[in-house]
Amino acid sequence: MKSASELTDFYYTELYDSLQELEQKRNAVRKKVLTLFGILGALSLLIIGFIYNSCHCFNESFIWVGVGATAIGGFGFRWLISGYRSGFKEKIIRPLIEAIEKELHYAPDAAIPQSLFQFSHLFEQRIDRFRGNDLVRGTLDGVSLQFSDIHAEHRSRDSKGREHWSTIFQGLFIVADFNKHFKGRTLILPDLAENLFGSFIGGMLQSRNFTKDQLVKMDDPAFEKAFVVYGTDQIEARYILTHTMMQRLLKLKKDTGSKVYVSFNGEKIMIAVDYDKDLFEPTVFQSLLSIDQAMGYIRTLRSSIGIVEELKLNEKLWSKV
Repeated sequence: MKSASELTDFYYTELYDSLQELEQKRNAVRKKVLTLFGILGALSLLIIGFIYNSCHCFNESFIWVGVGATAIGGFGFRWLISGYRSGFKEKIIRPLIEAIEKELHYAPDAAIPQSLFQFSHLFEQRIDRFRGNDLVRGTLDGVSLQFSDIHAEHRSRDSKGREHWSTIFQGLFIVADFNKHFKGRTLILPDLAENLFGSFIGGMLQSRNFTKDQLVKMDDPAFEKAFVVYGTDQIEARYILTHTMMQRLLKLKKDTGSKVYVSFNGEKIMIAVDYDKDLFEPTVFQSLLSIDQAMGYIRTLRSSIGIVEELKLNEKLWSKV
C-alpha cells in the first residue's frame, strides 16, 4: 500500500487539473450558499420584526420562523452543493481509492446493508432510520473487505407526543473476512463503566449487565482499561484475543482517536469507529488545495483500507483449517 506521503504527492500532481476545476466550482458554490443564508437571515429578521410590531410581544411564532428558515436553508444548501459533491467524489475520492488498491471498488451512493450492521450485535438499540454512503469493497492481500459511512438513529416521543431522533452510531463501519468460523460471538466495546465509576463499581456493573453475553476478563491491564469484552464462549474469546491482537486493537484505537467497537461473529470481523460525522463529504468553506484538508481525506482512507494490514488479517494464523 502506498504511504501517506506518496498519496499526498498523487493528490497534488495526478489530480491537479481536477482539483483546479473543483476549486473554482467550490468558490462559486460557497458564494451562492452565503448569499442564500444572508437572504434567509434578512427575511427572518423582517418577519420577526413585523410580528413584534403588530403585537409588541414575544411568542412561539418566532421559533417557527427560525425552524422554517433552517429547513429551507438545509434543503437549499444540499441542492446547491449536490453537483460539487458528486464531482468531488468521482474526481478525487475514487482515484485516491484506486491509487491505494486497484482491487477495491467505490460506490458513492451505496452503503453496507442494515442487516450486516445488525449482525455485528454491537448496537442493540432499535434502529428506526438507517442510511449511509461511500461504500468501498473488494479484496486486499487476499482478504475480503468492505466499509462505508453509516448513520443509525432511534426515534422516541416525549410526554407530549413530540418526536425526537437520537444517533445510535455515526461513523465508519468496516467488515472484513476473518477466515475463521466461530461458534459464538465476541464483542469488544469501549469501557465506559470503569472509566466513569472506577474499576470496582464499573466492573460490578459490567458483570451484572444482563443485556449482554458473558463478561470476559482479559489479563492485559491496558486493554482492560480501554475495552470491555463480552462473549458467548469464554474460551473462544480468549483464543481470538491473543496478546498480539489486543495490542493491535489498542493501536487502532489510538490511531483513530475515536471510540472503537469490534465484533467477531461467523467468519467476519466488524469494526465500528465512532467519528460522529460523515467522513468523505467535501466542505465548501475550506479549500481543496489546503494540505490539512487533503491529509484528512488521505489519512481516513488509508487507515480504513489499512485495517487488514493493521490487524494482520491475512496471516496464516487466521487461515481456515
